[in-house]
Amino acid sequence: VGGTMASLLVSSLLCGASAAFAPANGRAALPARARSGVLMSAAEPLIKLGTRGSPLALAQAYETKRRLAAAFPDELGDDSAVEIKVIKTTGDMVLDKALKELGGKGLFTKELDVQLLNGGVDVCVHSMKDVPTWLVPGTVLPCNLEREDTRDAWISASGAAPSELPAGSVIGTASLRRQAQLLAKNPGLKCVNFRGNVQTRLKKLQEGIVDATLLAHAGLRRMEMTEHITRVLEFDEMLPAVAQGAIGIQCREGDERILRYLDALNHPDTKVAVDCERAFLAALDGNCRTPIAGQARLVDGQLLFQGLVAKPDGSIVYETSRAGAIEQAVQMGTEAGTELKAKCGSMEEFFLGEDVAPEPVSSMTGKTTDGLGGYQ
Repeated sequence: VGGTMASLLVSSLLCGASAAFAPANGRAALPARARSGVLMSAAEPLIKLGTRGSPLALAQAYETKRRLAAAFPDELGDDSAVEIKVIKTTGDMVLDKALKELGGKGLFTKELDVQLLNGGVDVCVHSMKDVPTWLVPGTVLPCNLEREDTRDAWISASGAAPSELPAGSVIGTASLRRQAQLLAKNPGLKCVNFRGNVQTRLKKLQEGIVDATLLAHAGLRRMEMTEHITRVLEFDEMLPAVAQGAIGIQCREGDERILRYLDALNHPDTKVAVDCERAFLAALDGNCRTPIAGQARLVDGQLLFQGLVAKPDGSIVYETSRAGAIEQAVQMGTEAGTELKAKCGSMEEFFLGEDVAPEPVSSMTGKTTDGLGGYQ
């Protein structure tokens, strides 16, 4: 009896399933993705997208997913077509040390690289300023989304600009680039380590742990948090980091299926500028441990580049600039980096100097700390 009932049940289910896919004209109706030539289970994503788990990283991941759906509505328009997978990185998990102490390279990308090469994800979405100068072999970064405003945002209730703060004021920043430029203009300031995502840093600022901080304007815009900004700093006040404000999408080398999708999303002008800046950084072998800034812009069809290298205490600052054709982007960046490298002499000795000091107060307990605790 059990066997007979099972047979009837299976037969009923099969008939029901057949009816569900049998339209009035007698021809089977296929899902949109099958009609587009892509046959797959509805539960299986076409693209697995890897990202860090911070609110900003997730905002960038969902923006990438939205753009993929808009560019390929038949294939990727369904919400299940692109799956977002959160991957924790060393830079996200170790918040009790300065970036320099952690090694400086690949802090926010290493774990993503592993997942990409192992097939755990198909693409990785990055803030380009976090991407090491040299990519892991077997991967490429063929796509940059259109760039946001690249400038730094100054946030402070104590002064409208860095120049207005009195000597002894404490600035929260984990960036040696920002520290060097601040101290070059106002040597009386003190910079302390200030890690965590945007929300964490703003909370610590409101608690009075520091007098001011700086964040990328692009990140605040993407999260619609620009109301916190005191002032957006121009390039002559604070030259931004290489590739700041740009989102990059990385994939496996030779993955033609994914490369077709990414080609549709790439913004050529942004890609040219970022390639120029990263060539500058490569010539200097720069990373999170080095105070280096560089920005390229397209103005009336011409590529303009500004670059800067400084000692961590701001006592010496070398600057350079270039102008040329778009086709010379990488050459311009390389030549600018080579010029400043020659001025610095021994890079290792040049970058010796004042590091970012430990954070003075724990963000979790409110007690004085050596900067190596009090985080979750």
